[in-house]
Amino acid sequence: MAATTATARRWDRWERRLLSALTGCAADARVAGAARTLSWCGEHAAVWLAAGLAGAATDRAQRDRWLRGTALVATAHLASMGLKRVVRRPRPELAGRAPLVRTAGRHSFPSSHAASAGAAALALGTLSHRGRTGTGPGIPLAVPLGVLAALMCVSRLVAGVHYPSDVVAGAALGALTVRLGTERGP
Repeated sequence: MAATTATARRWDRWERRLLSALTGCAADARVAGAARTLSWCGEHAAVWLAAGLAGAATDRAQRDRWLRGTALVATAHLASMGLKRVVRRPRPELAGRAPLVRTAGRHSFPSSHAASAGAAALALGTLSHRGRTGTGPGIPLAVPLGVLAALMCVSRLVAGVHYPSDVVAGAALGALTVRLGTERGP
């Protein structure tokens, strides 16, 4: 038991050091502005849901896949909100640093922004947008959505509203949601 407690304390110190270093990046106004913008766009999975619905509206050939991916993003977001109510981990408080953004709630585990971002990167990133005609090779989305999802996750740390483990758990929850939602039965 003592070893577990000591490990937990070391983990907590490591998380706080990493969080402190990342929130320190917000001293650059451009970084702070980007973190605020990404946090605002990711609120309630808005940017991911809008992207999925826009894809469904403009890519008739893959409309069902766009809608399925969008539903998985929404499911990941809702699952993270439910877990927050169970775990009830308070948001970080760093001495001398106020969070860059306001949050919808006071619980931080898991990060809902990371859950929806992870789900979007996987569920929507497998698509290539072909537009209304559905012809041609399309625009591959895996890399841009993956980069945007990663930036969204880091923005929550820079903003000072999540611990690193909140973000990792949220992204894992998003990935698990997509995995379970796309599994095929026998």
